[in-house]
Amino acid sequence: MVNLANVNDALRGILDPELKTSLLELGMIRDLNVDDGQVTMSLALTTSRCPHKDELVRLIKDNIKALQGVADVDVHLVTMSKEDVLQLFPRHPLAGLSKVRHILAVASGKGGVGKTTIAVNTALALAAEGYRVGLLDADVYGPSVPVMLALKETPESENSLLLPVEKYGLNVMSLGMMVNGEEAFIWRGPMVGKAIRQLLDQVLWGELDYLVVDLPPGTGDPSITIAQSIVPKASVLLVTTPQEVALADVRRAVGLFRKFDLNILGLVENMSYFICGHNAEPIQIFGQGGGERLSKELSLPLMGTIPIELKIRESGDSGIPLMVSASESEAKQIFKNISRRIVEGFAEN
Repeated sequence: MVNLANVNDALRGILDPELKTSLLELGMIRDLNVDDGQVTMSLALTTSRCPHKDELVRLIKDNIKALQGVADVDVHLVTMSKEDVLQLFPRHPLAGLSKVRHILAVASGKGGVGKTTIAVNTALALAAEGYRVGLLDADVYGPSVPVMLALKETPESENSLLLPVEKYGLNVMSLGMMVNGEEAFIWRGPMVGKAIRQLLDQVLWGELDYLVVDLPPGTGDPSITIAQSIVPKASVLLVTTPQEVALADVRRAVGLFRKFDLNILGLVENMSYFICGHNAEPIQIFGQGGGERLSKELSLPLMGTIPIELKIRESGDSGIPLMVSASESEAKQIFKNISRRIVEGFAEN
């Protein structure tokens, strides 16, 4: 007949993947009980979103079921208290940016160039390639990611950390999810900086290959705060349109990011041209070749040129982004190509 000592022996060899220490020694196995071949216990995790939880449960069940006399094993998942977590880890292993491999900050010198559209669809294109991707809406004055993804949920918290909301395979966080959709943020510089630091470091992002950060437009407090917070982990993707007024503002943004030694991966030119249904020739509504000229001037690669396409507008308004809604779209293929160039760019740096 199986007993408690047998079960403890079977559990002793199962290690926490982070600490490489036995779950028993860490106190993660709790309320262990053996009764007439029925084995029950609780597995205490540092977070309910632990990426290893399924594997740990499988190992526990396999090890115990191999014992003679075991009829069934029941593992109940619980979440550690904040005090328990702090005893195990000086700093929570999944908090903030510690488990994020690459940060891509999507920026523009001015508003109205489609920066959020680029950020959302680039994040989705990376996720479609099989990468684990997060999306942070850091535009504290005009957070529009919740609209583009039709997000109405209020983020939950766990051990004083915010949990991102999952949508279309992305882990998403935005201040726009925490207030009434029509409520304006009336914040001055210090409050803006504090809010952005919390979004960067007090969100349970978990293990990500890429965190795409939708920056506020311009070169003010929000952009500076983020630049100071994520150096040297981040690389920047700059968004412009072809006309000179947008190019001038991008030049200023380049100066800001280079001042903080952030790597600039390249440029994306949005609203590059329009294809009319009655004419195969592209119509250059906002001018021609601005992104290419700026690319040569600043020695930055032009990652892609995105046309004006009705489906882009429709998908943004509907909350079902282009990368999800449009099975056949020229812009969708362009976003795929941009995402692949981003991956290549990170690999080179």
